[in-house]
Amino acid sequence: MDRRRGSATRKPALEIDATRTASADEIKVGDHEEPVSPTGRLFREPHFSCHIVSVFGLGGAVDLPAVRAGLQATLARHPRFCSLQVQDEQEETPRPKWVRTTVNIDDHIIVPDLDPTATSTDPDRALEDYVSFLSTLPMDHSRPLWELHVLDFPTSEAVAALVLRVHHSVGDGVSLLSLFIACTRRASDEASLPALPTTAGRRRTGPVYAMSSRPRLSPSWGALAAFAAWVMSFLVLLWHTVVDVACFAATATSISSDPPTLFKGAEGVEFRPKRFMNRTLSLDDVKYVKNAVNCTINDVLLGVTSAALSRYYLRKTGETGREAIKVRSTLLVNLRKTPGLHTLASMMESGKDNGAQWGNRLGYMILPFHIAKHKDPLEYVRKATQVARRKKSSMESVFTFWSGSVVLKIFGIKAAASLCYGMMRNTTLSFSNVAGPTEQVVFYGHPIVYIAPSVYGHPHALTMHYQSYANIIKLVLAVDETQFPDAHELLDDFDQSLRIIREAASEKQKDT
Repeated sequence: MDRRRGSATRKPALEIDATRTASADEIKVGDHEEPVSPTGRLFREPHFSCHIVSVFGLGGAVDLPAVRAGLQATLARHPRFCSLQVQDEQEETPRPKWVRTTVNIDDHIIVPDLDPTATSTDPDRALEDYVSFLSTLPMDHSRPLWELHVLDFPTSEAVAALVLRVHHSVGDGVSLLSLFIACTRRASDEASLPALPTTAGRRRTGPVYAMSSRPRLSPSWGALAAFAAWVMSFLVLLWHTVVDVACFAATATSISSDPPTLFKGAEGVEFRPKRFMNRTLSLDDVKYVKNAVNCTINDVLLGVTSAALSRYYLRKTGETGREAIKVRSTLLVNLRKTPGLHTLASMMESGKDNGAQWGNRLGYMILPFHIAKHKDPLEYVRKATQVARRKKSSMESVFTFWSGSVVLKIFGIKAAASLCYGMMRNTTLSFSNVAGPTEQVVFYGHPIVYIAPSVYGHPHALTMHYQSYANIIKLVLAVDETQFPDAHELLDDFDQSLRIIREAASEKQKDT
């Protein structure tokens, strides 16, 4: 990296010791010391060393001094972004802790020396290659576990790009995205924080929410009927939770495992390089289908995913799709309430948590996808809606977090890691959907064109992320390239599936 623009020349190949954790003797431990969360400790395990990598397309060339000053004043002041993981081996049961340190911002801003021929001939491929290359590089654990890579060359969608790589032990994806958004401002008013989608005012349904609204008893028949309905909804919730927990236990202990398909990763897939690729989808098209089928945006995305996986699978195998095949996805659920943007901005300004909770508090949910061929494309969305509503009437994610914590306390981190690894190894893929700002934002004066997050280091060969921003949705695939050498065809299948489902919804609207 050119230190006239940030630091001395640094090439992409970094010679660092990623396995080393700073010792207590090397760091002057101050007053700011906090234990690494149980889930954070899990992400330190060799089979679960996960990293979050997010690409941010920019609408203008990178002003490196502005980025440097902005990071110094915000992100680098956050407690997790200015802390090291320290483990005192002299303790009877050594456990890693977060310990504050001085951040040298130049250690975290990386401007790679790339081949100008590659970036000018095929810039989209050059960007994709570089981000994929990051999955082969370990992080230096002797400094705070984050990096910002500056790729100042134009692609088909953006003038330049920033790539933020963070070790997953620092926080969950939703919290980290919210933290990044708290560093941005509205493009229309750069003095104001952006707006995120809210569920305020929406009526949530299902047994999970019925539990919190138990009717008060009164002598009327209507009240008795309402109470009976609440009791029934509670029993349904209890039954669904028991079934899901039994399924989770069977999966984690390898009693139940997905059959081998072209989507399922091979042994050791968590150690292999990943290729990250993305495609822009229309949020308006997704909303149109949502209104036509009377479901949620997440239901539509689940349906589009099922349709795309079916197209790809049936084309590659030559099967007819008459017999449905079920593959299961692991869905991480953030159980910790994410602080608001104003709270996060205040946290970075003060350098203190100000009472806000931070860290990984993740439960797991197993979500089935059906591989089949339907005459009516909307059937993919309808079936996905049924699955989603069924999962909402279960406390599966809460129990899986609780059970993991119990196993950790009784049997230790190795046993907890084995449990989580078995659960993911015996499923097929990963899925997530995160809502971003509803309007265009600027990052230290740079307009953001798109946001494309992903993750690597877990035992899946295919991971799918949907990220909404303004009026678009970014679909991001993280794939094992040896297993998916034609992954761009899979991206095309997602694009085509949404188009076909949108057309079917339009026809449905005409008939009504």
